[in-house]
Amino acid sequence: MRAGLILSEAFSGLRRNISMVISVVLVTFVSLTFVGAAMLMQMQIGTMRDYWVDRAQVAVYMCTDGSRASTCTEGLATEAQVDEVRQKLEGPALSALIRDVTYQDQDAAFAEALRLLPEDYAEFLTADQFPATFSINLIDQSQSDVIIEAFKGQTGVEQVKDQLQYLEPLFSALTVATYVAVGIAGLMLIAAVLLIATTIRLSAYARRREIGIMRLVGASNRFIQTPFILEGVFAALIGSLLASGAIVAGIHFGVDGYLRERIGFVTTWVGLSDAWLVIPVVIGIGIVLAALSAGFAIRRWLRA
Repeated sequence: MRAGLILSEAFSGLRRNISMVISVVLVTFVSLTFVGAAMLMQMQIGTMRDYWVDRAQVAVYMCTDGSRASTCTEGLATEAQVDEVRQKLEGPALSALIRDVTYQDQDAAFAEALRLLPEDYAEFLTADQFPATFSINLIDQSQSDVIIEAFKGQTGVEQVKDQLQYLEPLFSALTVATYVAVGIAGLMLIAAVLLIATTIRLSAYARRREIGIMRLVGASNRFIQTPFILEGVFAALIGSLLASGAIVAGIHFGVDGYLRERIGFVTTWVGLSDAWLVIPVVIGIGIVLAALSAGFAIRRWLRA
């Protein structure tokens, strides 16, 4: 009976302040959608980084006839220079860092380029334009600087490139987008907390006569406060559920239905399994913030 009375009072308050409740629901929905999006973006960055760190290579490009690097003054890298690079990679100083090495001569590099490029390029390209290349997979990609330093300035080597560096701008852009989403979510959550507190104060003011009667008959502060806290929690819960639906829809239609088909070089995307991990956190944040803000607001009003 006591629980039923409390729930009845809570739902009655929701009906009396329907416009404010809708505002709370919408603000909570938007803010928690940004929270969920930020969490999923951070998961995506981590997934992509783990995937590419494991596959990124350090490439040692040998000189070609057209190379202009200071280490290529003799023109095309000789067999002796190629063997010198191979021996250094197989030597005790570097072999402990290397998982495997693949060597492509100019003809193989040319054939690989023709496979990847449109057919029209075959008319303008020749094999002597492509450098012989050592592609090195490291045991620990963070040790790529050791390989780069080992061949820096060596005669016959045009340049040494860590392929992971090409992806760093993408990771940086995604990280910035995550920070923007977190910032927007934070502002919206602050707005939601203030709106919930305002809604509870207005609801308490509208029922000030009822509260006065409950005090006179000996009702405890907890009994008086609980319906108001539940009002905020119910409104935030609805917003949280809407945000959860938006997160699932974003994964299903945005990632699986659009991005996965159009961005082929990214093979690891967040999925619904990741969304189901985020949703409880989003709902929990909404409920906890609503309960805290509503409880703080009604306690201050009762003390006033």
